[in-house]
Amino acid sequence: MKKTVKTVIIDGQGGSLGKALVTSIKTRFPNLEVLAIGTNSMAASAMLRSGADATATGENPVIVACRTADIIIGPLGIIAADSLHGEITPKMALAISQSTAHKILIPISKCNITIVGKQDFPLGDLVDKAIENLAELLETL
Repeated sequence: MKKTVKTVIIDGQGGSLGKALVTSIKTRFPNLEVLAIGTNSMAASAMLRSGADATATGENPVIVACRTADIIIGPLGIIAADSLHGEITPKMALAISQSTAHKILIPISKCNITIVGKQDFPLGDLVDKAIENLAELLETL
């Protein structure tokens, strides 16, 4: 029996990145179960409308989901306390950072973190790269 991969997408603000990720994942991997967690209800709603299997909102769902996630996908800021305009709490950042899940982090430059050597790509290209990384990772699980 093949293992079910628990994939968690975390996003905040308006949820546009999370929405794009869910849409791309569900198009390429329709049977992959996706739990989308928004730091606010607007982000969660956007991800639910784009096809997430389940959604939740807020700090506690992030903490709980990170305990058992196999893969966590989201903007780079989800591992930095107080990023996303304060939507990422210290407890959320700690839970994500300490999770044993493989993390696919997208370097969106809106969290005051600079990745030296990173090229600037349009959001769509970053989502495509994240999905390619996910595909490679799924082959190893």
